[in-house]
Amino acid sequence: MFWSILFYLIIFLFGIVIGSFLNVCILRIPLKQDIVKVSSHCMSCDYKLKWYDLIPLFSYLFLKGRCRKCGAKISPQYPIIEATNGCLWLLVITVKGADVESLLYCLLFSSLLALSIIDWRTYEIPVGFNIFIACLGIVKLALDIRNWLNTLLGALCVSLFLLILYVITKGRAIGGGDIKLMAACGLMLGWKLIILAFCIGCIVGAIVHVIRMKVSKADHVLAMGPYLSVGVAVAALWGESLLEWYISILGI
Repeated sequence: MFWSILFYLIIFLFGIVIGSFLNVCILRIPLKQDIVKVSSHCMSCDYKLKWYDLIPLFSYLFLKGRCRKCGAKISPQYPIIEATNGCLWLLVITVKGADVESLLYCLLFSSLLALSIIDWRTYEIPVGFNIFIACLGIVKLALDIRNWLNTLLGALCVSLFLLILYVITKGRAIGGGDIKLMAACGLMLGWKLIILAFCIGCIVGAIVHVIRMKVSKADHVLAMGPYLSVGVAVAALWGESLLEWYISILGI
């Protein structure tokens, strides 16, 4: 029991550290700022943060959500993203087990979390995230090269459909970033699961956005990235079980 708790604690700690880096990406990428070379600093007084100001979760709690120097409020986004990413890593390891493939899925979930926030705010999915996810898919393929056809079909089946839709509607129905996202995630999931992911994302997006338009008078423009990411996450974790359940209902 002790070693299990320690193992999951380590996974969570790794998750929140990566979550801290995701905050940097979420803040700087839309502004076209460097995410590596520029030192972390207070957005109000430009105070360069020390290493002890950058401990995920704990620094925020210790400083009570304020800058050490000027006392300006620090956005609660920082601990929320860190904690969320840590929990996502725990969820992946709990469901998928502890192996190299699970590490790939942890990194996938981190990418989906960051790009979802950016797309929600800007209606744009930075291409770097899609390239990174595609690289994860290539690594996964290298670990199981026998399933190359499943991987290839996964990259094409949904993205090709969306590309045709994009051309027909001249970009009004779907964004180019969403097409690339489905292609990249298809490399990770294969054709069956990426189709399931797309269906789940569309259903979740339709329900949530209708509610948003009714409650908060949200605009009709829909950022699909977050909803497609939800679909990918669900399909990655429980897709096989959902497909088996659906097939059993159909009696096939």
